[in-house]
Formats: sequence, structure tokens, C-alpha cells
Amino acid sequence: MSVESVVSPAAPKAIGPYSPAVAAGGFVFISGQLGLDPVTGELASGVRAQAERALLNLEALLAAGGAGTADLVKTTIFLADMADFAAVNEVYASRFHAPFPSRSTVQVAALPKGGLVEIEAIAFRG
Repeated sequence: MSVESVVSPAAPKAIGPYSPAVAAGGFVFISGQLGLDPVTGELASGVRAQAERALLNLEALLAAGGAGTADLVKTTIFLADMADFAAVNEVYASRFHAPFPSRSTVQVAALPKGGLVEIEAIAFRG
């Protein structure tokens, strides 16, 4: 099985020693995406805007890996504050359709760059 790094000019570069995404076999593994603008590297303002931007970044990496949102099988959402669950859920629901991927949402002590939300995913491209 070959393993290849996946990048996209429409998604931010990794902010550490990792790949933004990796394609392996029939899967694409998307590293946690913050609400970072891929051009400026700055976080979007507010949790809704950060969630939207994180999902746009995730979608760009999916496309670069030969997959799309319909291929998602699992997502994980990390929140700096669980009080933001409903707002992030609304943004998330606007981007995906049934059958939804399985999902976990957890509150964490902190996210890189002071982010409010981070989203990672696994897609099966067959």
C-alpha cells in the first residue's frame, strides 16, 4: 500500500511536522483543520466563521485526495468551549447531507493558535 501526502492551495499549510492529509489505500485521512484562511494564515473571527472555514479547508483537502464530502465516514470536532456545540452543529449540518458520517465532538483545554473549533475527518474513496 502506498502512502502519499495530500496538500491543496485552497487549504492552509500544516503548522507543524505533519501532512494536512494523507491518502493510504482507499482512504483519505484529513488532519485537524482550524478556521485558518489559507492565504493569510489568520483565524476567522468567531466560532461560526471558524467552523465554516475549517470545513472549506477540509473539503479542499478531500478534493485534492480524490474524495468528496459524500465519501466521509468519520469526523471528529474539537471545541474549545462546549457552549459552541449548537452553533458549530448548525454550520456542520449546512455542509453535509444524509447519510451523515459518524462523528464525535469533544471539548478540549485549548486548540492551536487559540482556535475555537478544529475538525478532522476520514473518507473512503474506494
